[in-house]
Amino acid sequence: MASDEIKIVAYLILVVEPGKEYEVLRRLLEMEAVSEARIVYGEFDIVAKLEVNDLSELEKAVLGIRKIPGVEKSITLISA
Repeated sequence: MASDEIKIVAYLILVVEPGKEYEVLRRLLEMEAVSEARIVYGEFDIVAKLEVNDLSELEKAVLGIRKIPGVEKSITLISA
């Protein structure tokens, strides 16, 4: 993809099983769509930034993330 093309940027906020944070983070960082992911403290456990070419690619990535063992809940925020 050329650098002048616009990507869709979305943020996923995840709740994961206690003790699974680092394993889920490792799996996220292996995914092509994930450009950044961090463990956070508070109500949520991980925030991940996704950069994709289109909505179908975003859907595929989000569905894949939801299947990672330990992920209990996800919230997707698509940036404008």
